Amino acid sequence: MPPSLASLLAVSLPALISASPLFFNSSSIGPHLDKRSVSGPAINSNFPDPSLIWVPSENLWYAYGTNGNGKNVQVATSANFNAWTLQGSVDALPNSGSWSAGNVWAPMVAQLDNGQFVMYYAATSSSLNTHCIGVATSSTARGPYTPQSQPWVCHETQGGSIDAAFHHHPDGTKWVVYKIDGNSLGNGGTCNNGVPPYKSTPLMLQQVSAADGFTKIGGETQVLDRDDGDGPLIEAPSLIHVNGVWFLFFSSGCYAETTYDLSYAYATNVKGPYTKKRAPVAPTLVTGDYGLKAPGSACFAKDGSKVVFHAFLGNDINSGRGMWTGIPTFSGTDVTL
Repeated sequence: MPPSLASLLAVSLPALISASPLFFNSSSIGPHLDKRSVSGPAINSNFPDPSLIWVPSENLWYAYGTNGNGKNVQVATSANFNAWTLQGSVDALPNSGSWSAGNVWAPMVAQLDNGQFVMYYAATSSSLNTHCIGVATSSTARGPYTPQSQPWVCHETQGGSIDAAFHHHPDGTKWVVYKIDGNSLGNGGTCNNGVPPYKSTPLMLQQVSAADGFTKIGGETQVLDRDDGDGPLIEAPSLIHVNGVWFLFFSSGCYAETTYDLSYAYATNVKGPYTKKRAPVAPTLVTGDYGLKAPGSACFAKDGSKVVFHAFLGNDINSGRGMWTGIPTFSGTDVTL
């Protein structure tokens, strides 16, 4: 591997901001942290598409990453959100399911109200020649997780399904947001969707059972799609609720290029309509910020107090993508890092 990016200086938020009732910067999940913005790499090895969960019974943060280092799902832990340890002997998903040909990525774990854990992940279908989203369950955060025998959703005629993220609604209902991978059916160019006519890459929302975390309730709803301002796609959603507003974070641009970024849309109802935030507030992170290259594929803690995301460890994707951490600040519908 080429040398990693130098550790980035922690950026303290002004005390005036933290004290103002107009701003939200929660420390309600996990131990107290000094206020700062972006730090990293917290994991200085290939750990793409990280997801994040706080496990109160263990007093630990868990992060899960795309396949690598001989594991289907990589696991890292931290007691303080500052120092992270890659659990090199742990594969949270040693069996990706009888429907899957492997190639697991973008795992996301949520803890249900009954204490059980549910993992969503993308993998290649062995029969459909496309990507599907699978579900696996465990009684512990580190697993091993037991996969369901069938994929949760595929959308095979629209390009496949990837990038699922769990959402805890304040009313107690549970939801999953994910991407239909339309750019996989594109006409070439950047991320296979840089040549017109451009394919849709919609983000879909599905309510699920609060009891098991995956049984579908009703039908899916499209909540967002790419437009010319996003480049070839939008993907990697993360949905949270802060102070009466739903924030739907996503990445646009192309994951393999420095156009990749972190942006978001907002709404006052979980089903939308969502309004994309634009300049100068969004994108929230782009290449050049904090010395980052291709920052994106973020996962926010369920209360919005913390975030993890990946970025290139070197000059391009061949250098690997490590994990960075951040402490976001919310002011109305504005989000800063």
